[in-house]
Amino acid sequence: MRVLLPGSVNASADAVLELLQKYQTIAVVGLSSNPMRPSYAVTEYMQAAGYRIIPVNPNETEVLGEKSYARLEDVPEKIEIVNVFRRPEEVPPVVESAIRVGAKVIWMQLGIANEEAAEKARSAGLVVIEDACILVEHRRRTRELQQ
Repeated sequence: MRVLLPGSVNASADAVLELLQKYQTIAVVGLSSNPMRPSYAVTEYMQAAGYRIIPVNPNETEVLGEKSYARLEDVPEKIEIVNVFRRPEEVPPVVESAIRVGAKVIWMQLGIANEEAAEKARSAGLVVIEDACILVEHRRRTRELQQ
């Protein structure tokens, strides 16, 4: 896991814990309605943990009871975390969209990293998490998150 903080954000003892406490709306890019896909299981867990989930996938109409949008720009509400389930080479346009919609965090799931896109997001003021599963990181901090 790699965490990149923009200059405007002070480093804390646990930046990931801070993000999970502060932000509650997660747009999931690449979320599939197939329960066998990792994106489904991870997002189902986060939804059960109380987070507002917004599916972003042009091939879906609804996932986990939520309307799916083709692009981040189509989402009519404020997005805080953009959780990315796309191949590393597909991350740059997602970052561009996240910057345009005013997201606060780009979270690239386990196995996903794109240094150029990460730096662009960080330079635009977003916190960047690369190569980390949001479900795993949430579970590691369950005790702290329940306080």
